[in-house]
Amino acid sequence: MITVDRLTVSYGAFTAVDDVSFVAQPGRVTGFLGPNGAGKSTTMRVMVGLTPPTSGQVTIGGLRYHDIPNPGRHVGTLLDASAQHVGRTGREILAIAAQTMGLPKTRVDEMLALVGLSDNEAGRRLRNYSLGMKQRLGIAHALLGDPSVLILDEPANGLDPAGIRWMRGLLKGYADRGGTVLLSSHLLHEVEQIADEMILIGHGRIVAQGDRATLLAGASGTPTTLVTSLDNTALGAALTHAGHAVEAAGAGLKVQASPEQVGRAALTAGVVLTDLRSGGAGLEDLFLELTSSTQRDALPNGVPA
Repeated sequence: MITVDRLTVSYGAFTAVDDVSFVAQPGRVTGFLGPNGAGKSTTMRVMVGLTPPTSGQVTIGGLRYHDIPNPGRHVGTLLDASAQHVGRTGREILAIAAQTMGLPKTRVDEMLALVGLSDNEAGRRLRNYSLGMKQRLGIAHALLGDPSVLILDEPANGLDPAGIRWMRGLLKGYADRGGTVLLSSHLLHEVEQIADEMILIGHGRIVAQGDRATLLAGASGTPTTLVTSLDNTALGAALTHAGHAVEAAGAGLKVQASPEQVGRAALTAGVVLTDLRSGGAGLEDLFLELTSSTQRDALPNGVPA
């Protein structure tokens, strides 16, 4: 378990992390999401003792990181996949870490196989690795000590679609076995597919947290549904009669009602539906709305999203 308790990190007049509190639970993948510069990496650096907090604290299993004996056996970290000696081979990097942690040499081969690095790739020097290979090596390094907690900063960077799917399965399986996973990213779509809980941060402060259903339930506004049927005219009349606002949307209709309400109106009218889905704001829209003041890029006026 990772417990962040009223954590603040300031550099002079600039506050990078501002009174942040949350808990990452065992058996769950916790997504830590925010725009670049929101405070994600700083928070993770505090977790592993690389940055001192101005106030508050972070504990892992009830202990601060520097109080954990042989921490690599308890906490696996990936904060920067390139932060290794570029003149060493992938195998040498893992072998040194294994020796430091008191692990058998066979553990190195196990991890290389787990992350899909071949013997040839493991024998290359880090300077000759692609970003995706560095990420795989970094994940192998994080898992080397068979830790109970994983802290990963942007682990999907550089991975191709197959690699991202592999990583999702690996981390989900790790959590299913009781491990704690804290996964930071600015790529909401990727984290949404694996995270049991999401924590959204902007300007160093938590702006929302919860699972997907909880976050969307907290979004304001009337539910919107997109629907297409074999008789849109009859369906539109039935929905209007039921008191729902209806407008044309491409080949179908956009209705100010929930999908359930639209389905019931279609059933009553005897209209066959060919498409029915929520048209309301998704997590990406909610994320952008909650962190809008921290976004570096904004669409020019008149340019549709």
